[in-house]
Amino acid sequence: MNTFLFLTAFLTFVEFNCENLFDFRHDSLKNDIEFTPEGDRKWTERKYWNKLNNISKAIISCGMDGKDWHLPDLVALCEVENDSVMRDLTKRSLLRNANYEYLVTNSPDERGIDVALIYDPMHFQPIRHYPLRIKPMEGMRPTRDILYVAGRIITDDTLHIFVVHAPSRYGGEKPTRPHRMLIAKTLCGAIDSIRLASSDPNIIIAGDFNDYADSKALMQLQLHGMKNASHDAKDSNGAKATYKYKGEWNSIDHIMVSQRLYGMKVFGRINDQAFMLEPDEKYGGVQPYRTYRAWRYRNGYSDHLPLVVRFALKQPDR
Repeated sequence: MNTFLFLTAFLTFVEFNCENLFDFRHDSLKNDIEFTPEGDRKWTERKYWNKLNNISKAIISCGMDGKDWHLPDLVALCEVENDSVMRDLTKRSLLRNANYEYLVTNSPDERGIDVALIYDPMHFQPIRHYPLRIKPMEGMRPTRDILYVAGRIITDDTLHIFVVHAPSRYGGEKPTRPHRMLIAKTLCGAIDSIRLASSDPNIIIAGDFNDYADSKALMQLQLHGMKNASHDAKDSNGAKATYKYKGEWNSIDHIMVSQRLYGMKVFGRINDQAFMLEPDEKYGGVQPYRTYRAWRYRNGYSDHLPLVVRFALKQPDR
């Protein structure tokens, strides 16, 4: 009779909207002139490298858990401009010794922003990946592709990951709601396809949904068997959610997982390290420490805070 001793391995997943992680070079095919030395932001090479290292510092700090620390295994990023930015982030910034690899989209977004996945190849090995292109409906601007990546984790199971940056609420929440529902329907179709091949798959959908947990778009995903693993994410230093708008904390960033993974969840938290916060002089409390406050350069991090979810994966030791 075979006897198995199950050992526990941990998987740490991070979601983070970097807020305008642009390089300082103009892309003639994109509307990115704002983030160039000649643009309104006066975005220079020095500011670019400051931003890269600040984002790196934020990612590294996501690995802190009391006295325990290790680098996150997977990081879903929103608002990165291109492959060059991702190469600089993983190979030339403070993350250069982390041995991270990355995958990034090349979307039709007018500003040129994309989504990406950083991964530790020791703990996640991609099998296939491709973008899901969103065909805009009437009145909708071209938006970010959804990045799909399937890969092997340490238990030799397949993990399916979708990185999302849904259309914004610019123009009003109600008029733009169908745009975010289109993203949700696209994801639901992809989930259904995965389930045709596997009855109990491991799926993570993470990113900036530009919607709250009770929105129609996220409820649609829940109807398709996804659970919000970040709904109870706890703060440490006063951030009640990942995003603050006019004095109100709300999470528009989410990490959704399939039922099987949800059962492996150890914790979810908001990574609100003190260095990523500043006093909110207008509304009180604290707020994310941004790169710019209005048009004034602050050398901060992002207008969003990272989400961290840790899973306990059981693997048999023969």
